[in-house]
Amino acid sequence: MRFFITGATGFIGGRITEKLIKAGHEVNALVRDPQQAQYLVSMGVHLFRGDITDKQSMRDGIQNTDGVFHIAGWYKIGTKDKDKGFKINVDGTKNVLELMREYNIKKGVYTSTLAVFSDTKGEMVDENYRFTGQHLSVYDRAKWTAHYEIAEPMMKAGLPLVIVQPGVVYGPGDTSSAGEAMEMYIKGKLPMLPKQTAFCWAHVDDIADGHILAMEKGEPGQSYIIAGPPFTMEEAYELAEKLTGIKAPKLRLSPGMLKFMSALMKGIGAVIPLPPTYSAEALRVVAGVTYLGDNSKARKELGYKVRPLKEGLRETLEYLIEQNKKKK
Repeated sequence: MRFFITGATGFIGGRITEKLIKAGHEVNALVRDPQQAQYLVSMGVHLFRGDITDKQSMRDGIQNTDGVFHIAGWYKIGTKDKDKGFKINVDGTKNVLELMREYNIKKGVYTSTLAVFSDTKGEMVDENYRFTGQHLSVYDRAKWTAHYEIAEPMMKAGLPLVIVQPGVVYGPGDTSSAGEAMEMYIKGKLPMLPKQTAFCWAHVDDIADGHILAMEKGEPGQSYIIAGPPFTMEEAYELAEKLTGIKAPKLRLSPGMLKFMSALMKGIGAVIPLPPTYSAEALRVVAGVTYLGDNSKARKELGYKVRPLKEGLRETLEYLIEQNKKKK
């Protein structure tokens, strides 16, 4: 089969692309700069220059394909450039799905996120949960809009689309804020851990498998949570300490303290530039929040499997330690 994929140069998209090629499929990848993606060509991927915010630029790549993986997205916490969040995550998603409909593509998989549920306040929710409050970040709000105001209405109108919802994705090669935090931990520079904050952790290869299973077995019109098991930040880094011997940060901040700091940084950030890590938004999204989702539906209907955090974290940390040694 031939698939059109957005986000092939990214963390998750790269793994999906590799798995599709190894399985004998053909892949048309949308890339902004083909010169920076020649490693995909060496794998046998067909590159098409374009951007999801430019609908016309995707036509050559998407037509005559059997399926679409729309993975590309904007994920920034604490940045001042907020407009890109909606332009890429909302308008870009609309462009991809409209073209999918126009060219009568047989099936598509769209990468949403558990963040559309925002803070679940300790509750492990499923696909039927719907958050209606105030979002903690621009990213959460943009992805919620794309999920519920773009993708779902189009599915209800007959678009053969499946939605998948990862939680925190980790693994070798992660350049997200989660990956940066692990790299800081390896170097002994992670300053603190938030108390009570919890996420559902899944290895990137398992997330990639979840996408492919959704394409193969997912029912169009349905959403599937493909997040991993729940762990607090403290639990995850205490496990990391047992695996590596590198001490986890001793400083643990309460939700109240982080909320106070967030309010303080909001005022300071209006006057002087702050690093994204210390922005009001970045502190707010870890102030005792829980982004928790139950993957039972994906396990039952797709045959989805997630490795234990201990196993995946060991591989990830060993990779980071080795990379750190090479840099010295």
